[in-house]
Amino acid sequence: MLPKVNRLKKKQDIERVFKKGEGFKEDLLFLKIAKDRSSQTRFAFIISKKVSQKAVIRNRIRRKLSEAVGTRLKKLKKGIDALVIVRPGFAIKDFWEMDEVINKIFAKANILKIQKPCLTGRQAKSKFQTNFKIPA
Repeated sequence: MLPKVNRLKKKQDIERVFKKGEGFKEDLLFLKIAKDRSSQTRFAFIISKKVSQKAVIRNRIRRKLSEAVGTRLKKLKKGIDALVIVRPGFAIKDFWEMDEVINKIFAKANILKIQKPCLTGRQAKSKFQTNFKIPA
């Protein structure tokens, strides 16, 4: 579940992302992102009745996507407002397929922080050096 500070709620904010945001498409998911001056990354999920007529199914999709995004919050760049728009046919995917699609679309949108290797220079050499001798 997304924390409240990471939810995009106001109508004017959502409209701003729709109008000025950059769009990315992957499988049955569409992502629109726009830069924001805040230090938080915020998300909104849009799931129309074209996806499913049943509110139970739409809310289930919203919860699954929210969980998939929530687990990646620390890996995302700060100051981004994003809309995740679900297209018809997405309802039949299970959580792991949704998770994989979220990974792909975030990579395509370039909003993931780059993971730097923790060992560099002399540390990396000493970490992998072996100091034992083979007996003759």
